[in-house]
Amino acid sequence: MLSLSQRLTQQQKLSPQQIQYQKLLQLNTLALEQRIKTELEINPILEEEMELNQEQSEKEKEEEREEAEDPDNEEFELEDYMNDDDFDHERVNRSNDEEIFHPIAPARSTLYEHLLSQLRLLDLSDDLTLLGEEIIGNLNSDGYLKRDFDELLEELELFDHVVIEHEKAEELLHTIQHFEPIGIASRNLQECLLIQLRASKDADKYLKYLAQVMLEEHYDDFTKRRFEALKQKMNLTDESLKKTVALIQSLNPKPGEGNLETAELNQINPDFLLEKIDDNYIITLNDKSMPSVTINKSYLEMFDAKKKKGRKKNSRDKETYKFLREKFESAKWFIACIQQRRETLLKIMQAILERQYQFFEKGPKYLKPMIYKDIAEAINMDISTISRVVNAKYVQSPMGIHELKYFFSEGLSTDSGEEVSNKHIKERLKEIIEEEEKKKPYSDDKLAELLNAEGIHIARRTVAKYREQLRVPVARLRKEL
Repeated sequence: MLSLSQRLTQQQKLSPQQIQYQKLLQLNTLALEQRIKTELEINPILEEEMELNQEQSEKEKEEEREEAEDPDNEEFELEDYMNDDDFDHERVNRSNDEEIFHPIAPARSTLYEHLLSQLRLLDLSDDLTLLGEEIIGNLNSDGYLKRDFDELLEELELFDHVVIEHEKAEELLHTIQHFEPIGIASRNLQECLLIQLRASKDADKYLKYLAQVMLEEHYDDFTKRRFEALKQKMNLTDESLKKTVALIQSLNPKPGEGNLETAELNQINPDFLLEKIDDNYIITLNDKSMPSVTINKSYLEMFDAKKKKGRKKNSRDKETYKFLREKFESAKWFIACIQQRRETLLKIMQAILERQYQFFEKGPKYLKPMIYKDIAEAINMDISTISRVVNAKYVQSPMGIHELKYFFSEGLSTDSGEEVSNKHIKERLKEIIEEEEKKKPYSDDKLAELLNAEGIHIARRTVAKYREQLRVPVARLRKEL
């Protein structure tokens, strides 16, 4: 029997402006600079601010600010701009520090090393670890696994005497395919697109469903661009078809392309500059080379004039007013998002500095265990926000240039009950190996024994993992005659 019922539920949905803010958080300095230049090209309300004329009076500058705020008071609500009532729209994205740093950083890891580092974080058996290394080692330049998966398993059994159940092997491959970059190690384009589509969190649910059906059931029609056939088979309107195809086309067909080996990415422009002055550390954003954006005064005056016409506006005036209003709203949002981004970045970097103060004072041995949750709780932000800020961002400090992810690590306990960072353990492991007798190098078992004697509870397998991450060969290969 059919019945009708009402149910009250709460759902959290991000507005387009909030999504824009989240996306800006993910960008590093170089990517943000390009994003600002793109926005300057598409929005005439925005313009790049030049240095203010020294002869311009404070009164004139105040008048400009009032003019910019006047239409805002009537047309928009303050909370529309992320409650950012104190940002200076005339001058954003600039640090007070006048010096620009462009250091040459050491080469970043290759895509192979990047994927291996993610594999090492998994709690896998030795056999599955070996399979994972084989999968990663057999990827082509586009990031695809072109080797037949069954043949790869057969070779492991034949040459390494490793037998892995097919179900467990497929499960590991599925896990690797969800490494960063998402879709890596796919066996074909269809699988690659579906993995990315299913993992997408920003896409409209209905369009996501349509795109999945299109890729799973009508892939041949899609690849051959038989759009009329797709419309009929899936009962789509022109608009639904257009949006569904656009969603699929927004996915990355080559997750391995432009990987971390490129020379361009070896030039790291740090996002933060951390300098010690007297006894205090000063954090600045390295954004002096970035365009500073403001509202175009001419368009602002035009917008104000159209608004004052009121009911006397003809159809052309109404269209112009609508265009200016949309662009003005977009410009205000963009400026607010950039300013909010600056504040968020500085707040997170300050929290990292406070928790890892001893590292910046004394070096890697003093790095504390720290996870995203620690920083999120300290500054009352979501873990997802911390993750976006930390990703692909670098800080230059007296200790060198480090990716922000470097400061996050799990910890192991000591006999005293103290938690120590795994990076600290790696440093100690490196020291022990450097001091060992070269004719009788320590085995992994012996290294684990020595670390345990120092009060650090660690297994042989973990020692082997850390040793490999340090690119230190096994004992027999370190032995000198």
